[in-house]
This record gives sequence, C-alpha cells and structure tokens, in this order.
Amino acid sequence: MAETMKALAKTGPVQGLELIDAPIPEAGPEDVLIKVHRTAVCGTDIHIWNWDEWSQKNVPTPMITGHEFAGEIVAVGKEVDRPLKIGQRVSAEGHVIDLNSEAARAGHFHLDPKTRGIGVNRQGAFAEYVVAPAFNVIELPDDVPYEIGSILDPFGNAVHTAQQFDLLGEDVLVTGAGPIGVMAAAVARHAGARTVVLTDINDYRLELAQKVAPGVRTVNTTKEDLHDVVKELGMKVGFDVALEMSGSPIAFRQCVDTLIMGGGLAMLGIPSKPMETDWGAIILKALTIKGVYGREMFTTWRKMLGLLKAGLDLSPLITHRLAYDQYREGFEAMKSGQSGKVVLDWDKAA
Repeated sequence: MAETMKALAKTGPVQGLELIDAPIPEAGPEDVLIKVHRTAVCGTDIHIWNWDEWSQKNVPTPMITGHEFAGEIVAVGKEVDRPLKIGQRVSAEGHVIDLNSEAARAGHFHLDPKTRGIGVNRQGAFAEYVVAPAFNVIELPDDVPYEIGSILDPFGNAVHTAQQFDLLGEDVLVTGAGPIGVMAAAVARHAGARTVVLTDINDYRLELAQKVAPGVRTVNTTKEDLHDVVKELGMKVGFDVALEMSGSPIAFRQCVDTLIMGGGLAMLGIPSKPMETDWGAIILKALTIKGVYGREMFTTWRKMLGLLKAGLDLSPLITHRLAYDQYREGFEAMKSGQSGKVVLDWDKAA
C-alpha cells in the first residue's frame, strides 16, 4: 500500500476545499481502515466549503472533510471484537460517540452530547482511505451498490424523522424538497400514508421528487396555496403529521397552520437564525413537536436497509456522478439548487 492518498481538505480558514496528498491514516486498536469507493456531498459539506459562521466555530483546520461514504475494509484493529473482515463492503455512522457518556450508557447513543463528526471535527471520508471506529461500521448487503451506500447517512435522517409519528393511513405534509425531504416523502409513501404532499419553491427539486417518490403531490408554494391543495385532496381539516425538513420559518408556519388539532410535527431542518413563533397557535392546536437529530444508532440503519430491500429506489436521487478530482463541479451543482445528490468516485481520476 502507498504511504499517501488523495484527499479533499479544508487547509485553512478560507472558502473552498483543496485536493491534497495526505498520509494514509492508520487504524487504531478498536478501528477499521476503509478504502473509500464513493462519497456523497452533504449540506454540511457546503457549509464547510463556504466557511460560514457555523463552520468557523466547529471545524478545526486542517481537516479532511466528508462523512457520507461507502467502501471496503482493508485493515482491522487488533482489539476489534466485531465479526468484521478485510474485503467487507461497508458504510459507517458518522457520529462518533463516547460510550461512557450517560446517554450511551442508557442506550441512547445518538443523544451523546460529546458526539464528534467524521469529516467535521475528526478526519473525514473525502479521501481514498478513512478510519472509523469498528463500533460505527455498517455492513452493506451485496445488493446495495457503493453509490447507494454513500447516501445512507442522509437517508437515515429522513427515516428517523419519519419514524417520529405513525404515518399509516395518515395525511402527511413534508416541507423542503432537498434530498432528505425527497427521501422522507418516499419513506412516508412506503410507510402507508394516505396522502403525501411535498412543498418547496424549487421546481427542479419538485420534479426530481416525482422520480424518487411517485404519487407524491408536489406543491411550489409560490404558485399554489397549500389550503387549496388540502381541499383538492379531500382532507376535511388538514394534515395529521408534518415533517419539516427545510429550516424555513415560512415552511414552519405553513406546518402549524395546516395541521389538524392534536397533529404531530417533526423538525429536522435547522433555521439559519432564531425565528419568531406563534406559540399561542401551537398551544391552542395541542400540537406535538419533536426535534430530530441524526439517526438512531443503530435501529434507523436496520430500518433503512429494510426499506431498500422492500423496493424503495433511491438511485434517481443521484443526479451527478463525478470523479473525485471533479469535486469543484460537484460542489457548484449542489450550491446551484439544480441537483439531487452528488456522488464522487474515488476509484479513479477524471
């Protein structure tokens, strides 16, 4: 094995990423070393690229970024007691936790307050090799290709959000047609929702959603009134459940406004700044609001692999497949809003 690898890194406190030669990391005693085959670009990666206020506070430099990936194990630490082996196809949970924390000891791994993120504050997966704790590794079934394995992390966000309320036979509103919102709409359909409505202001994303989640009613809220759609679909009052995936204050208000009395609202989207909220409307409607973070470790992973086995097809969501050295094109596609998921191939340069 060579001593160096290609990697995309935030080398200093400036915009963009740089393609560098970096030392190949070594697996610690409880880690595995993974040869990366595919990575996907996430909204978090865009924040890091832009070097916004959040990134400046949370991302030390230099840092190899990227946390959505799939590959194969090439080395296993000497103290690893899981049945992992060289050559095994894997992805990994990107949240690295303290197993001694109160949350972890209670079995709530995803709620560990000292969670560290692969590609955020520990070296990441936009590289030919990445080290991950063996605890975090997810084995990929043979029928899950690497490119789908690379988008399981955000798919888990969608599944975890959709799990917050019973969707069977319910009328469901999903606000925000980014990749995670589109996947959440697809999950709601597979979960047996009676009606699924997906809103956004981006026609490209709404059209893409029809390929990933056939049968979903898409709504550009700059062109249609959501109340008219409620009447069109034969709902007597409004939606039973809303999944807010955008972080938009306008979308949040639309959720509150169109939910039934006693409805449920799961919030994954993070507002860019504090927003005013009409708590009176929430209280008088007796709404239940749940904040959603990451994925449950590892219940969500089992469920998402089950959904794939049951026929949920995420492949139309991948709109750009590029070699790793075409990363600038991939980031520009993501920032333009005219893309689904962008997947980088680490097996070869362009």
